[in-house]
Amino acid sequence: MKTIIEPFRIKAVEPIRMTSRGERQEILARAHYNLFAVPASAVLIDLLTDSGVAAMSGEQWAALMRGDESYAGSPSFARFEAAVQALMPFKHVIPTHQGRAAEAILFGLLGGPGRIIPSNTHFDTTRGNIEATGAEAVDLPCAESADPQSLAPFKGDMDVRRLEELLERDAARVPCVMLTITNNAGGGQPASLANIKAVAAAAHRFGKPFFIDGCRFAENAWFIKQRESGQQAHSVADIVRDIFSQADGMTMSAKKDAFANIGGWLALNDDALAAEARNRLILTEGFPTYGGLAGRDLDAIAQGLKEIVDEDYLRYRVRANEYVVERLVEAGVAVVRPAGGHAVFLDAKRMLAHIAPLQYPGQALAAALYEEGGVRGCEIGSVMFGKRPDGSEAPAAMELVRLAMPRRVYTQSHADYMIETILTVHEKRDTLRGMRIIEQPLRLRHFTAKFAPLG
Repeated sequence: MKTIIEPFRIKAVEPIRMTSRGERQEILARAHYNLFAVPASAVLIDLLTDSGVAAMSGEQWAALMRGDESYAGSPSFARFEAAVQALMPFKHVIPTHQGRAAEAILFGLLGGPGRIIPSNTHFDTTRGNIEATGAEAVDLPCAESADPQSLAPFKGDMDVRRLEELLERDAARVPCVMLTITNNAGGGQPASLANIKAVAAAAHRFGKPFFIDGCRFAENAWFIKQRESGQQAHSVADIVRDIFSQADGMTMSAKKDAFANIGGWLALNDDALAAEARNRLILTEGFPTYGGLAGRDLDAIAQGLKEIVDEDYLRYRVRANEYVVERLVEAGVAVVRPAGGHAVFLDAKRMLAHIAPLQYPGQALAAALYEEGGVRGCEIGSVMFGKRPDGSEAPAAMELVRLAMPRRVYTQSHADYMIETILTVHEKRDTLRGMRIIEQPLRLRHFTAKFAPLG
């Protein structure tokens, strides 16, 4: 059928406060034009992130009641561990309160001054945790990823040739190889199974462990099933198992493809590394069978992992984003193509070509979308990635605004309202002006920086 329907029914609702344009202008000014500082109660359509904002199912709410809060040896942990290992066949599963905690533990052990950690593209907290140890986070995306208009099916692939050149040149400095699925910073684009296997083979040929940042593993597996030759007959769950069988470990934010409001994990096969990781976990997160989470959260994640590989859901999830992208392309709006699995990415560099990269066109566009229609998105450009560890600035590879779709939260009419807001801003794009930063922290500045409009 042509009509997109949500493969679920709604049995609980949350009201949206309908703000006026004047109210939003005042709120934006008080927030110093940083969308992270805007109160959620003043947002009509919240697309800031897809992390931790999913609507839980009835079975997940029931799972909360089964949560066991024993400090050690909780049955909730056993159910959580079994659910993870059913899809990701790792020997050790170490729960954390969210994905960045898993990153902090892993890179606290493997990072350090002088070391290099390559990936297809490190996202913000991954890069931040690597650089906090003194190591260098190196991005090696495939060539197709540089063109937002390219319709290449797997723009999240890593450039294996460049990876091999790095390993041949600097193997002693590389403690591990990473791969993010899907590639969030590159427009939510998937990596192919062939590329995952090639990256794993290159890492192992040089004796390096291979880790996957698996935040959106189910969406990536769905793209593999749809686009990669020879994969159509395989179930998403089987493709997921094939993906992670290539890796030596993974980091995971369960706030994405596990339908959870909080949580994550670090999974490993190496016994010695796992022992060190658990020691750090006890210092910073909690006992190894709860890792900073309540038992009820572990049970919600366990149930969410069963639901995320449902192919009716994944078909709907990806098609909803494709629908928005198709409408925007028809109207001449610059977007990243093909549509990603978790978000629609506006190409602020093309849309606002009159604004220089270090005048932050993505931030200007994100602010305009909120002012116009109360739609909150997230800049992924020179604000997020333009500041180097030495404090200098350089333009990011792309200037994007990510409109991340929370899972099972918004309906078709919400998508149409989002499109209407974008088209209205697009019509007046020549009137938008850039931004300057008036205050910022040392790292991960996009979360708390303060901005002021230019002119």
